Amino acid sequence: MSVHLILDLDSEVPIYQQIRDRIVEAIAARQAKEGDPLPSTRQLAADFGINFHTVNKAYDLLRQQGVIRINRKSGAVVRRDADSGPPEAPFAEEWEERMRVLLAEATVHGLDREDVLRRCAALLDGFGSGT
Repeated sequence: MSVHLILDLDSEVPIYQQIRDRIVEAIAARQAKEGDPLPSTRQLAADFGINFHTVNKAYDLLRQQGVIRINRKSGAVVRRDADSGPPEAPFAEEWEERMRVLLAEATVHGLDREDVLRRCAALLDGFGSGT
């Protein structure tokens, strides 16, 4: 993978979740495509000075979500890229539930509809999928 992951080791967000999120973002931004290899768990752990089980947890989560595949010979490889077509039904339903919470948080903190839509559009544009 030709992407540099940036983690905040002091964040309240667990490191495994940050790894998972940065890899998904890299795929969405087309910095990593289907078939691209990911660093080994041991290499990524060494790069960040973290336990390899933390990286393993992130990779396992990505595998369960169908984003990567893990093979003993080739290691972790991107399974889907941003152009893979429509999502599977269970993903869409789970995503909608997570989005519901994020939109509720935005509403509670006073963001109006136009601001939420503007921010969403800007983020999608950053992933090259604003059309």
